[in-house]
Amino acid sequence: MLSLLRRLCLLALAIALPLHAADLTVDLGHGSKTYSTAQLLARGDIREIAIPDDVSFKRAMRYRAVPLKALLEGVSPDDTLQFVASDGFAAQIPAALIVRAQGSEAWLAVEDPAHPWPMLAEIKGDAGPFYVVWTNPAAMKIGPEQWPFQLASIRRQPPVAERFPAVRPDPALKADSPVLRGFAVFQRTCFACHTLNGQGDAKLGPDLNVPHSPTEYLREDLLRAYIRDPQSLRHWPQARMPGFDRKALSDRDLDDLLAYLQHMAGRKQP
Repeated sequence: MLSLLRRLCLLALAIALPLHAADLTVDLGHGSKTYSTAQLLARGDIREIAIPDDVSFKRAMRYRAVPLKALLEGVSPDDTLQFVASDGFAAQIPAALIVRAQGSEAWLAVEDPAHPWPMLAEIKGDAGPFYVVWTNPAAMKIGPEQWPFQLASIRRQPPVAERFPAVRPDPALKADSPVLRGFAVFQRTCFACHTLNGQGDAKLGPDLNVPHSPTEYLREDLLRAYIRDPQSLRHWPQARMPGFDRKALSDRDLDDLLAYLQHMAGRKQP
């Protein structure tokens, strides 16, 4: 009986403990570091910041946050950083946007287990325990895919084209080709959720080239509408793909992205 009571007490304690205290792994190529929620909340450089128009919550939010570049000692502006979330989202963000900020500043928002953030309406989940947010994101055209939440790790990686050669366009293309511009758009907006030709780290969305590219089975006008607002083409309340309005993806960027996808439809690899 005593053993049963002890187990019940431990279970009650486990339920009562904060659920969002967690660890963040940062690996910049010279040994990984692990930061706990408690360590980050106790840092001397933590601040309370205001985000007037939060990308994920769709409203004004306030966070306790650490300047992200303070956790990236030794990173070069030429590096690529990979932000991996617990749900399989894997954003590639150029380090220059963070360490050479010109108007926008990246912050690591830390969820306090004693004061959890509200649930995200679109995915019916939590953005914590760690979330990359930006002050004045418009100054450097920071897109919605560069706001990774449910963050689990940050890693320095070689450039995408070097790690995943099957996603590269034809190397004979001219430097000003729309396809090459579209490749850059693809890395910024699509590669965080999708693979292409079976290559990539993301685990959220389907492959965008095998067995078929969406340019092969959707009319161009429907594909454009789907990218702008996925629910306008196929209503599915549980869908995870966000829409990309013209603030997040200009008409020219969309043109270039479609040029890249059409080009890669002719470069399928098993």
